[in-house]
Amino acid sequence: MTGDRELADLYRETRGRLTSLVEDLDERALRTPVEACPGWSVRDVMAHVTAVAEDVLSGRLTRPPTDEETAAQIARFDGVELADVLGRWAAVAPELEPLLSEFDVWPAVSDVASHEQDVRGALGAEGARDCDAIRLGAERLIALLDPPVPLRVVVEDADFRVGPTEGQELVLHTSRFETFRWRLGRRSRAQLARLDWSGDPAPVLDHLVVFGPARDDLVE
Repeated sequence: MTGDRELADLYRETRGRLTSLVEDLDERALRTPVEACPGWSVRDVMAHVTAVAEDVLSGRLTRPPTDEETAAQIARFDGVELADVLGRWAAVAPELEPLLSEFDVWPAVSDVASHEQDVRGALGAEGARDCDAIRLGAERLIALLDPPVPLRVVVEDADFRVGPTEGQELVLHTSRFETFRWRLGRRSRAQLARLDWSGDPAPVLDHLVVFGPARDDLVE
């Protein structure tokens, strides 16, 4: 559980939004490139999130997939109709979701919430930026920061202090949504440097992302 929200609920809500977003797309729209995931289409993203759910449930995946594993996941659904892809996701989700809460599997929730925003960006369908998966996910991702200097991250309704207790504090003013995106590699190093810092961010730039950073600027 995170706060008063179960991870199972966060995953289920995100899956529902993402399914609704893509289920009526034609093949041309499904081939739309996803800028946040270079080389992927909207269809590829849906193949990935479905395959992750299947692989976690089967025990084939116990950590974030490698590039090779991700490529194999996408290939698994090559030629499969989107309705069948979504059907397979819906079939495994009821068994998977309780496990996410029981074992506190935040990465599965963060992954699907991140990919929802990736697809929204590709389709020009902004939304769900203040959903609980992102709001609470940002807190989780901030807590995992381990910068070499004291860092205070100020978002729209709270602030969080991480890093050493001694030394000159560096302050970053940002938002929960932006934090969620840059922590998961959806911003370039240049964009990270251009965030609203109180001083020189050079000491922390290489400590900000879980994945990435992005090769090119991503503007959402």
